[in-house]
Amino acid sequence: MNEEQVNQSLKLFIVLSRAFRAINEEVNKVIQQRGLNPTEFAVMELLYHKGDQPLQQIGGKILLASGSITYVVDKLEQKGLLRRVGCPRDRRVTYAQITEDGKKLIEEMFPEHSERIHELMGALESEEKQQVIELLKKLGLSVGKY
Repeated sequence: MNEEQVNQSLKLFIVLSRAFRAINEEVNKVIQQRGLNPTEFAVMELLYHKGDQPLQQIGGKILLASGSITYVVDKLEQKGLLRRVGCPRDRRVTYAQITEDGKKLIEEMFPEHSERIHELMGALESEEKQQVIELLKKLGLSVGKY
């Protein structure tokens, strides 16, 4: 193992982590201004774009521990943004379903959210974005977690 290559890998990890943290903090500001936390927004966005979801599967889709999902769903239900709906075919399964108020909130938030992400990625040219997408996908696939 070449020490220079190891140091380069460590530097890549640090740069990648810092870039993600900086971008994520900026994106989260838009979300928090609307009274949601990032996890609540992720659940709402999932339900809006993918429809009703079994509670047991939400965590895996938004990269959150399953124990935390109940808490997040409770909070969103209290805010009137989603509801729990039993599965008619299997009483063991409960779905999270976005409410009309939840749809309205996401429809108001999402354009601002996506525009902010676009602004933050504006430091890169279109071709550079595509290169970064391909390289990060390659990196994630090599770990088997993409």
